[in-house]
Amino acid sequence: MRWTLGAPKAVQVAADGARVTFLRSPSGTDRAGALWALDVGTGTERVVADPAVLLGSGEESLSATERARRERLREGGAGITAYATDDGGRLAAFALSSRLFVAALEPGGAVRELPAAGPVVDPRPAPDGTRVAYASGGALHVVGADGTGGRPLVAPESPDVSYGLADFIAAEELDRHRGFWWAPSSDALLVARVDETPVPVWHIGDPAHPDAEPVRHRYPVAGAANADVSLWHVPVDGAAATEVRWDREMFPYLVRVHWSSGGAPLIQVMTRRQDRYAVLTVDAATGATSLLREVSDPSWVDAVPGVPAWWDGRLLTVEVVEDRYALCADGTAVSPGAVQVREVAEVAGDVLVVGTEGLGEQHAYRLSAAGWERLTPEPGWHGVRGAGGVLVLTRAALDGPLGTVTVVAGGQPVATVASHAADPPFRPAVTLLRAGPRGVPTAVLWPRERERYAGPLPVLLDPYGGPHGPRVVRSQRAFLESQWWADQGFCVVVADGRGTPGAPSWERAVRFDLATAVLEDQEAALHAVAEAHGGEVDLGRVAVRGWSFGGHLAALAVLRRPEVFHAGIAGAPCADFRLYDTAYTERYLGLPQEHPEAYDVSSAVTLVTDPARPLLIIHGLADDNVVAAHSLRLSSALLAAGRPHEFLPLSGVTHMTPQEVVAENLLLLQLDFLRRSLHLTTLQ
Repeated sequence: MRWTLGAPKAVQVAADGARVTFLRSPSGTDRAGALWALDVGTGTERVVADPAVLLGSGEESLSATERARRERLREGGAGITAYATDDGGRLAAFALSSRLFVAALEPGGAVRELPAAGPVVDPRPAPDGTRVAYASGGALHVVGADGTGGRPLVAPESPDVSYGLADFIAAEELDRHRGFWWAPSSDALLVARVDETPVPVWHIGDPAHPDAEPVRHRYPVAGAANADVSLWHVPVDGAAATEVRWDREMFPYLVRVHWSSGGAPLIQVMTRRQDRYAVLTVDAATGATSLLREVSDPSWVDAVPGVPAWWDGRLLTVEVVEDRYALCADGTAVSPGAVQVREVAEVAGDVLVVGTEGLGEQHAYRLSAAGWERLTPEPGWHGVRGAGGVLVLTRAALDGPLGTVTVVAGGQPVATVASHAADPPFRPAVTLLRAGPRGVPTAVLWPRERERYAGPLPVLLDPYGGPHGPRVVRSQRAFLESQWWADQGFCVVVADGRGTPGAPSWERAVRFDLATAVLEDQEAALHAVAEAHGGEVDLGRVAVRGWSFGGHLAALAVLRRPEVFHAGIAGAPCADFRLYDTAYTERYLGLPQEHPEAYDVSSAVTLVTDPARPLLIIHGLADDNVVAAHSLRLSSALLAAGRPHEFLPLSGVTHMTPQEVVAENLLLLQLDFLRRSLHLTTLQ
């Protein structure tokens, strides 16, 4: 879990600034998150809801829907993993072991379990705190905060229909994990209806248990049909639901929904090719929509968390302006040129923004009537939340503790949210640089006891290397595993090449080709490090390892550039993008029916291997995101070409590997593979 257990997360600030709520597990080895509150006036913390108390000695029971939701969120924790509050921040609702609970957040408040119709997913209080809505069994339910009046608001018409949940594509690729939104008046909701009938049926089985039936899974593979997603206005009083109408054939993706007291409901919808999105206002009474703003891009448009939103009567969006992601008000850029805006964290009086600026740095900013202000002067990787004149600033850095959470009121720090995370046994020694003529963001790590290793060191490239996944960040936690590898006797190089988060032109360099540029930039970073460090690295012993897109990159490296990369470890690789989902794949490669050549050039299954290099393929057989068929097809192609390789299947493991024994032993097995493949001894 990369030392995240015991660290505070999911921070929220009450509307009046009196309280900060957050989740935190008891220690660095305990996964069970509890709900906590910090009273800003006194700086004291108190536990609000403890799963050990609420469940006693009972084991957690999670529905398949909840397990899938956590997989989409990459949530490896237990206990209380998410919560939502009313507008005032006085009442919280959460699911624990698929049961429904509410907690009064003011001092002395109680926690109570509410009756639920079935396993509970994503409970959310109404803005006035009088009711709680939740998804269960494909239906959206509502119950009074006092436990009375529970009933379904909308129910599915067939087993492949659900209300109130995000569809697979929205949750996995569009960063929308919600499926319903309360009206500011608390008397109605906007509810997503998801009909998966058109989506191809795949089956995820576990060969280790041949007696068990495979899990039936609707997977929207590239070029195939997506779920049919619509939006409905649903009154709480039982009146008939009204469909929100827009051109769903032109704009099938429902990307964002924003409903606040700032104006009419907003929805952001996107074309299948993702080259255009529209922001529409919704007439809640009739379901009619009106176009407010439309944005297009010849490559693709971006879905940015927190926008669109209303701010002081103006529409906030994030758009490409002069090769930067700019925060715009009514289409006019209001953020400075040096900042790449990544998220709008809060819109409550002032606008709180997160953006990247400089090498490996992410900062928090505030937009107010007085203008634009950076809130985080120190180098690092920052985040922000705030309300009621109170800010909560998070900071990770390459020096000091793994992370800090500071409460700021009146412009001054007034409290720190404690972390119960364990301290790692070492601090990564990281050097950041811009490598090669393109200035590829790169991190270099050496063994902490360099004197133990004689002569030039073998090199291990340890990238992710794909969209949405920055690895070169000013945070110790990002490099703990890389430092462990360095301490085994490697010079470790982590590079964020083209396609990873950066300026729009940097990201769009992989359009129609998810292989060439990403591989070129890894090679450029490798040679820049070698040139900078003379005889300290051995370019005759170069390995590359990665997971997911990083696994794809590792396979490409040894198959297409064997003269440079001498061994590879491909974990859960996206080996053949014809097997990956619609929104991600089509954003970068287009539809396979229209651009088959883009899929061919991006595929690791299209082999170019002379000479053959050692390749270890690892894949979880329960993976419903990058399914095991990717690795199986790659292995079959290697076998047909007569290329030796190793394949390690992981029974019962999904795309994540949160199981401690699995994660630890995987590292040791990979180390053994690299020592054998590069002809290394334990000490050189």
